[in-house]
Amino acid sequence: MNILVLGSGGREHTLTWKIAQSNHVDHLFVAPGNAGTAAIANNVPVSPNDFEAVKELVVNENIDMVVVGPEDPLVQGIYDYFQEQEELKGVHVIGPSKTGAILEGSKEFAKEFMSRHNIPTAAYQSFTSDSLEAGYAFLETLKAPYVLKADGLAAGKGVLIIDDIEEAKAELKNMLVDAKFGQASAKVVIEEFLSGIELSVFVLTDGRDYLILPTAKDYKRIGEGDTGLNTGGMGAISPVPFADAEFMQKIEERIVKPTVDGFKKDNITYKGFVFIGLIKVDGEPYVIEYNVRMGDPETEVVIPRIKNDIVDLFLATANGSLADKTLEIDERAATTIMAVSGGYPEAYEKGKEIVGLENVKDSIVFHAGTKQEGDKVVTSGGRVIAFTSFGDDFREALKTSYDSLNKVCFDGIYYRKDLGFDL
Repeated sequence: MNILVLGSGGREHTLTWKIAQSNHVDHLFVAPGNAGTAAIANNVPVSPNDFEAVKELVVNENIDMVVVGPEDPLVQGIYDYFQEQEELKGVHVIGPSKTGAILEGSKEFAKEFMSRHNIPTAAYQSFTSDSLEAGYAFLETLKAPYVLKADGLAAGKGVLIIDDIEEAKAELKNMLVDAKFGQASAKVVIEEFLSGIELSVFVLTDGRDYLILPTAKDYKRIGEGDTGLNTGGMGAISPVPFADAEFMQKIEERIVKPTVDGFKKDNITYKGFVFIGLIKVDGEPYVIEYNVRMGDPETEVVIPRIKNDIVDLFLATANGSLADKTLEIDERAATTIMAVSGGYPEAYEKGKEIVGLENVKDSIVFHAGTKQEGDKVVTSGGRVIAFTSFGDDFREALKTSYDSLNKVCFDGIYYRKDLGFDL
């Protein structure tokens, strides 16, 4: 088979790395890819959001399967686009339909879906600039801290958690009236704050049946002790030590099964990953959010723990035969640590040469924001490279990841030194 992966981050490098190991693969392409994918596949300078260019690539290279990494093309309806094009109908697309992708594209839609299917989540209401005063009034009914979520896609940065009521009101106005997150915050969901510890659960589904992939915990804040601004993720650990068999059974019965059943009841075509952001509150699981693709950097610890041929699982997903598959998991822990550009998640410089990659022997290096310039690898994003390692437990794996990271350098390199502090 000829397979195309869409995207350019750490998630896509990890998926490409795993797909490259499959017996089903003849030729592997990544659009647009990064310096890491260039070493194992053919990078093509095509944007995942340019559907016409993607179509041209798929037709010219006789692509049989497209694995969609990021959320944008899914929310814009790439699955449906392939179904509508005569030349593309036979191509397997791993990712939900446009309707399914609204689960991530709209926080309000996701909340209504959970309410409709009795999936446990925080109480909420939605507001626009026309209902700003009602938003202020709803904030008054809640206890601090206050959670404000931009309804649309905001690159993982559209959620604010604020302790002061007046500041919360000011930020609500900032989002709705002053368009802090652009069109993404034209509508804002305000919800009650749930206090607990978070984890991510990943599901691969063909819309009828599902496989629950390994759990992971990521670290979103830039500063140690989970302080400072939200980022796209500073590292991740899998499995999550507190997600024991009893807790996972609750997650499957109360959340995973009703979610997939909800797709059937609502007639939503869904062939791909569901990322369920959860919080454990007094021993009970609640959904914080849905994403309609794998998380990043959780992918860098979840996918390496899967022993199956991943293309085999993708074919079953596309063909609706996932019920026939059994997931094989590496029992070891995996950790990844993200090295980021100085200044990230605010302004940062690009084009810094990365040195020492050839010295890493005990970890897998996944590229997130890199590009090849001649014989040099340079930084091209805020999150630059992730160091993934295995160990008998997460502490052993973390030690290996940190040891590997210390062999690599670029100007302004920053990473968190406290991953796992809350476990």
